[in-house]
Amino acid sequence: MNDTKTVTVIGGGLAGCEAAYQLSRRGIRVELYDSKPKKKSPAHHSDLLCEIVCSNSFKAKRVNSAAGLLKEEMRTLGSLLLQCADRCAVPAGGALAVDRELFSQLVTDAIRSDPNITVIEEELTSLPEDGVTIVATGPLTHDALAADIARRYGQSLRFFDAAAPIVAAESIDMEHAFYESRYGKGGGEDYLNCPMNKEEYEAFYEALISAERAPVHEFDVMNPKVYEGCMPIEVMAQRGVDTVRFGPMKPVGLRDPRTGHRPWAVLQLRKENADGTMYNLVGFQTNLKFGEQKRVFSMIPALRHAEFLRYGVMHRNTFIDSPRILNSDYSDKENKNRFFAGQLTGVEGYMESASSGLLCGINAARLLDGQNTVTLPATTMMGAMSRYISDPFVTDFQPMGANFGILPELEHRPRDKAERGQAYADRALGDLKKFIEDNNLL
Repeated sequence: MNDTKTVTVIGGGLAGCEAAYQLSRRGIRVELYDSKPKKKSPAHHSDLLCEIVCSNSFKAKRVNSAAGLLKEEMRTLGSLLLQCADRCAVPAGGALAVDRELFSQLVTDAIRSDPNITVIEEELTSLPEDGVTIVATGPLTHDALAADIARRYGQSLRFFDAAAPIVAAESIDMEHAFYESRYGKGGGEDYLNCPMNKEEYEAFYEALISAERAPVHEFDVMNPKVYEGCMPIEVMAQRGVDTVRFGPMKPVGLRDPRTGHRPWAVLQLRKENADGTMYNLVGFQTNLKFGEQKRVFSMIPALRHAEFLRYGVMHRNTFIDSPRILNSDYSDKENKNRFFAGQLTGVEGYMESASSGLLCGINAARLLDGQNTVTLPATTMMGAMSRYISDPFVTDFQPMGANFGILPELEHRPRDKAERGQAYADRALGDLKKFIEDNNLL
């Protein structure tokens, strides 16, 4: 906004912070707008940048998994967020989970101490008309800016997202809990398991499906949708008595040391911070009223005296009709100086959002330097995602996270799943390395 070598980034979440960092390391000045601490969404509480409001897990670490491959590609491209995540990781089996407050603090410190980045604590109510802009306001875009985006691009699609409760570690009844990862994967204390027998589970189930839910009219939207990946546990339970038991409470791969047998159902708890003083109820995103959460979840024997440090909440997510609006480099088809990043584009997940911000940062810098913007190879996870969200043949557009289904088929497809994942990863990382060298991306 101040000169031709400055980019405006709107939004201080994962995508916005990653974009700002990538611009700075390429010598571009950044004006990063964020409404906090003056104004927060109903789901945000911290004054820090890059606040994690849902699960503290960034999904699988294994490079032969879709989520692990995505993170390896981001590391190869110099992601700030993964540097911070690795520094504050907490045990989570095969997943990369973080101490959420420390993670936000590390990112905030890096952004605020960067001489090329100016953080402006103001709410923008409309998109800038001039200069290069990256819009990374996320799934909780404030109403005024959301209205401006809708006015320019047509009605946004919207759905609801839900977060799980957190309990104090010292309040968990360890006589009814045990440490173990499914099938022995990961560290022995990565997950704390809360088993239930059939009678306990059925009583819990009946209470869950009849519990009173919190109203959502304060985030009122037209035709709300619940995204499958963050479906509230009470909504999932209404699909049938065994749906939850075959989902987040599945007992497979676990054996209760008290009985020597597999439990009927199991709630898994995962460390929420590095000190292990807080635990997250894995897969228990919910929109029950706070009192109902306490009543129903305390029916799980290990949580009968649990102290709830944070109750689950439900909040609005918003995303644009990206196949109609965006190019595969995340730029606006009608305005190449405007980029969109993060969940607003329909990528789903923390690292997916950050990866789109990373590419927006690279491309905005290239644009200002007079270079062509780039789309990563279709064989890479980042390239496949940017192609998916901009594919004009996608008519019923829905949020998409990293998965091998969006990659081109392998020439020689191994039958073994792990070998197949490794083949995808080897091809992607090889193609990415060559693309970086050919296009001087680093």
